[in-house]
Amino acid sequence: MTSTLLSALIFLVALNLRPAIAAVGPVLIRIGADLGWGESVLGILGAMPLWAFAAVSPLVRFVTVRIGADRTILMALLVLAAGDVIRSFGGSTGVWLGTVAVGAGIAAGNVLVPVIAKRDYARHVSMATGVYSACITTGSAVAGLTAAPLADALGGWRPALAIWAVPPVIVAALWMIRVMKAAVQKRNSVPVSGSVPESASSLPSAANHTPSRITVAVTEQSDGKEVTDGGESLRRRPMTWYVTLFMGLQSAAFYTMSNWLPSVAVAAGYSDAAAGVHLFVFQSLGIVSGLMIPALMYVRDNQICAAMTASVPMVIAGLGWMFAPGCSLIWSVIGGAGQGAALVVALTLISLRGRTASETVALSGMAQSLGYLLASIGPLAFGTLAEISDGWTAPLALFTMLAAAQCVIAVFAGRVIPERRQ
Repeated sequence: MTSTLLSALIFLVALNLRPAIAAVGPVLIRIGADLGWGESVLGILGAMPLWAFAAVSPLVRFVTVRIGADRTILMALLVLAAGDVIRSFGGSTGVWLGTVAVGAGIAAGNVLVPVIAKRDYARHVSMATGVYSACITTGSAVAGLTAAPLADALGGWRPALAIWAVPPVIVAALWMIRVMKAAVQKRNSVPVSGSVPESASSLPSAANHTPSRITVAVTEQSDGKEVTDGGESLRRRPMTWYVTLFMGLQSAAFYTMSNWLPSVAVAAGYSDAAAGVHLFVFQSLGIVSGLMIPALMYVRDNQICAAMTASVPMVIAGLGWMFAPGCSLIWSVIGGAGQGAALVVALTLISLRGRTASETVALSGMAQSLGYLLASIGPLAFGTLAEISDGWTAPLALFTMLAAAQCVIAVFAGRVIPERRQ
């Protein structure tokens, strides 16, 4: 296998970073019916991958220092595959343990995929970023679209989720070739073309709900003291908290609807398959809107216009699902356009609000780790309110309020504040 093909394997890794999560939403109610779980417990299940992201992402750096980036990716793929199987066939306890394993495997990919892609394609960073982001969105959308039909065809939700263990195993087998070739050439003291150096000194300490949300200058080294001091300085800057809140709120919107949109659509009278299509539309439109929103990123030399343009559609979608659920597909289009644009805005804000390379890494880690914790409130509270109220109006009202809060934060996060006041 040529070095070019070995480098391109990172995009196959990216393709595996969402299906194990995205496939759950369309069969969530089936899981609850089979295991006797109510919406509040299912809400916890939906929030668990986000908790795993927040807990594991900062630890990936230390694993990578010991065994290298390529081996860490290999381990992550195997953990992800094992989690898929355990979740499906390990009983009720296995659902929880498998979900944690799935989240841990994805968290490692979240951290490393952007770094490896940017290093392997140093002369084509924009192209590489666009490709791996598209792969992530594509994997998520396809899993959401096919989950219900697979459950019908294979006899239940368990095999429908377990089948997503196959792609990471295949990619792990291919990735092993890259690892072995790197080991051979390292013994021969010949750098591997297209491979990532095993040193992780410039790896970010955390990563967001999508790998494309990591912003890191991979060519600049920083010692521990500089990064620590930057973190302390960041915590005193109001802008840091605005960016973190924006990151968390837009992530909450995405993961809440990724888990619960199919249930809302089914309650409105759609079939499971049609509800999966709605989820597919919601997730896949993010590719288009993410490519378009940069045109608004510097209107009047700030990011308020872009941030508001990305945030308002989710409020409209929330109101639509609440008052006209029969038009769910329309709200999926509008909400999907918003979530895709909001992701790019959040990425850009992290990049622009960091004043140095080390500070950008620190801001990325802080905004993303705390953002995951904030985002986990979405699916958890949505499910709890659905069970308490025995309907979808109350949880959709909460969802809309969070989306409205994102609009408010968009104004503050989008402002360009003089450096001494940031």
